[in-house]
Order: sequence, then structure tokens, then C-alpha cells
Amino acid sequence: MIEAVWIAFAFGLGLLLKQAGLPPLIGYLGAGFALSALGERVGVGPEDSYVLNHIAHLGVLLLLFTVGLKLKVKNLVRPEVVGGSLLHFGISSALFLPAFMYVLDMPAGEAILLAMALSFSSTVLAAKVLESKRELRAFHGRVAIGVLIMQDLIALVAISVASGKTPSSWALMVLILPLCRPLLFKLLDLSGREELMVLLGLLLALVVGGVGFEALGLSSELGALAFGAMLANHKRAGELSQSLWSLKEVFLVGFFLQIGLGGLPDQHAVVFALVMALLLPLKAGLFFLLFVGFKLRARSAFLSSLTLTNYSEFGLIMASLVLPAWLVPLALTVSFSFIISAPLNRVAHSIYERIGPSLRRFERDIRHPDEQPITLGDAQVLVMGLGRTGRAAYDNLAEKGYRIIGLDSDPVAVDTSLQAGRSALFADAEDPVFWQNLNMPNIHSVILAMNDAEAKTIATQKLRARGFDGLIVSHAMYEDIARRIIQAGADHTYLTMSEAGTGLAEHVARSIQERSALLAENASST
Repeated sequence: MIEAVWIAFAFGLGLLLKQAGLPPLIGYLGAGFALSALGERVGVGPEDSYVLNHIAHLGVLLLLFTVGLKLKVKNLVRPEVVGGSLLHFGISSALFLPAFMYVLDMPAGEAILLAMALSFSSTVLAAKVLESKRELRAFHGRVAIGVLIMQDLIALVAISVASGKTPSSWALMVLILPLCRPLLFKLLDLSGREELMVLLGLLLALVVGGVGFEALGLSSELGALAFGAMLANHKRAGELSQSLWSLKEVFLVGFFLQIGLGGLPDQHAVVFALVMALLLPLKAGLFFLLFVGFKLRARSAFLSSLTLTNYSEFGLIMASLVLPAWLVPLALTVSFSFIISAPLNRVAHSIYERIGPSLRRFERDIRHPDEQPITLGDAQVLVMGLGRTGRAAYDNLAEKGYRIIGLDSDPVAVDTSLQAGRSALFADAEDPVFWQNLNMPNIHSVILAMNDAEAKTIATQKLRARGFDGLIVSHAMYEDIARRIIQAGADHTYLTMSEAGTGLAEHVARSIQERSALLAENASST
């Protein structure tokens, strides 16, 4: 019965917050506070918190396992990622520490842990925001995710040290784990793409990583992260992460409910959370200055910084393990930061268009990999977006003798196309500076093959605004998106699924005709 109460409260408040354009997890936390206030009137007792604690722990382990699946060293060992995360962590902690010690009169050890908890940004919120805008693989998205993974690693080290666990003499066995990577790869290959793959993820995250590391006297959180990291370079790591995403989210609902059930916030907790929320612009400003210091353009630095302008659920995980007295104030702080951060990130590009000229004054006059092209040379056709659709269009037109150039905001997609012999450059269609500086003297046709509908609309508007009167063609998944792109100035849009069906029908009709002709020929010969 109590499970029904949990689900009803969590769903109701989560849905309410979602309709208001805010992350549902704020509703889950509110549901926990509501259940705590109602107590025994809705059948919630101490034993239920004990059960919920186990569910919450499973959510944390799955979160860390999925973080490990994204832990690719080549994406982390970049100056802006390593330097930006470490310097921001150090400076933030150093600024918070004296305030906590002298204003809040906290012991030094407790103040250090609280300062560290507030220096992190939210992996869950950032991933959801970037995924919803299809910017996970854009340059600024990759920088933000890299910084978040570095922060998660720092948090995990801090939790392991602060928890004071003493490893057993068998703990050195973890040093041989890298030798098990071929076996893990083989298991993932054999598990297929259905429930066995999900069960393998649960086995590695909760049993082998979680329980196994605890048996060795190590942190179960470290074990979950380690086994995720060992699978990070497998070609299906992203698929495994995606298959565990919803399951992890369900268990994390228990984590936020558990925090709320820990007690209602008092006046001091509310004041603390409000003060921390007011300090968010300082967090964003520090990230921005560090990123431009590492040679990022103002636009990339701004978008990455805004993604990181919040407080982290890892701070709550740290508090639940080593700062229990601060769990409720930190939960409110994280919630307030989400309420501010989520709406801002949805209009991040519009904000930059208004304040971009002021921010560009901070740019360093040094070339960086995210610097965009200023000329497209003698290319005749521009293909924007080098995914499957864009690559197919590029190759088909190249075979017909056209001079093609492809642009993409994902450096990996650009590198892949370059290795395949295509002419490709890094560029972001939503960046107004790109369109202002671009010289495209011989381009007479543009193909918009990006995933994001908003990017196609913006690209069309920018092309027409700069006086381009050539052909603009786009694909779209839905009719309303196609209409929007046409209204922005495109000449043609093709509905992807409809075109695929039409192409399939043409192949079938051709095959029927060929088969009929062959049967007729065989009949006449006999």
C-alpha cells in the first residue's frame, strides 16, 4: 500500500512541476516533504524510510555506473575540461570555506565538505537539458559534460576519503580489473539488445561493482563507477546507458523522496538555500572567465557555463553519507538552483544573441578548435549536419560531380567525415557570429540535415537575412516542423518518414516490374 502512496505523490507533484516547465525531480523532493508532514495519516512510518533508503542507494549506484559509461579519457584530457573543472572546484571551495567557518561558525572539516558539495554542478539536469536541445555532442555540450564527469570523480574521491572506510587486504584485487575488460566486452556483445543487456548493467553496477567493492572495504559508489568506466570504450556503451536511463531515473525518485522524508526544512534551511541561489551568477561568471581563459570563444564559454549554473545531486549524495545534518538545506539549495537554471537553459541561445557583443570582449585572440570557418572556398553545395542523412546527401552529390562542403557542430562527426575523405569543417548553425563572418562566394545550394528543428529554422533565417537567394532544402520529421522551416525561407522540405516510405514503394514497384518482365520472358521462351 505504501508504494502506491509514494508513486501517487511523486507522480502528482512531478507532473505539476513539469507542466510549469521545471524539472520533475523538484516535485519528487516536494512529495517527500509532503509525506513527511502527513506522516502516519498516509501510512508512512520509520520502516518505510528504511526500505526507501535501499531504493535510493540503488539509484545512486546506477547513476554512477552510467556516468562511468561516458568516462572516455580522450574527452576529458583537454585543457578546458581538466583545467576548468579543477580551478573552478579549487576557487569555489576556497571562497565558500571562510564564509562557512566564520559566518556559520562551522568546524573546519565540516565546512570543507560543505564547500566542496556546493562547488559541483548537476550531471542529471545538464544531461537532460543538453539532450532535450540535442546539444550533447555539440562542442559546448561536450565541454560541460567533461567538466561534470571530472566533478563527479572529485566528489567520489571526497566521499571515499570522508567516509573513513578502511580497505581490506583484498582491496588490491581491484588493480587486476582492467584485465577483465575483454571479458566484459564479450558479455556485452553476447547479451544482445533486450532485457539481458539491462540485466548485465544491473549485475555490474549493483552486484559486482556495488556489493563486490563493499566486500573489499571500498566504496560501493566507486565500484559502480569503475565498472561503468571499463565499458566506456565499447561501441554499445551509449546503448547500454540509454537502456538503463529510465530505470535509473525511477530509482533516483526514491533518493529525492528519501531526502524529503528526512524532515521538513526550517527557517534556517530556507534562508541558506536562498542565499546560495543568489550566488549562482558568481558560479556562472567564474566558469565563463575560466573557459575564455582556456581559449574558448565567448559563445561556447557562455553556453557551457549556463549549463553548469546549478548545484549538484552529488552534493546531496555526499551530504547523505558524510554531512547528514546538512542534507535538507542542501536539498532545498539544489531545488532552487534547478528552478533558476532550467528555464534559463531553454532560452540560452536567445540570451546570448542579446548579450553576445558584450561577452565577446572577453575572448582571447588565440585560435581554438571551436573557432569556426570564415570562408567555404570554391564549394558549390553546403551540407549542414553530417549525420546519416547529411553524409548520404554529400556522397550522392559528390558522385554527380558537385563540389561539396559539410559543416557540423560535433567535432567527432567532422573528424569521421574527414577520415572518410569528405571536406568538412566545425561550425554551429545557431551562432550569429558564424553567419556574420562567413564568406560563401560559390555556394548556390544548401542542404539542412541537422537533427535539431530549431537549428534548421535559425540557419534558414540567417541565410536569407544575409542575402542568400540560392536553393535551401531541408528534411523534417513532422509536418508542423516542415511548415516552420518553409516559413523561415526554405524552398523545399521533405518529410523523412514519408520520403523513406516513398523510396521503399518505388523499390518494390521496380522489383515487381523486373520480376514480371522476367516471368514473361521465361514464359515466351518456353
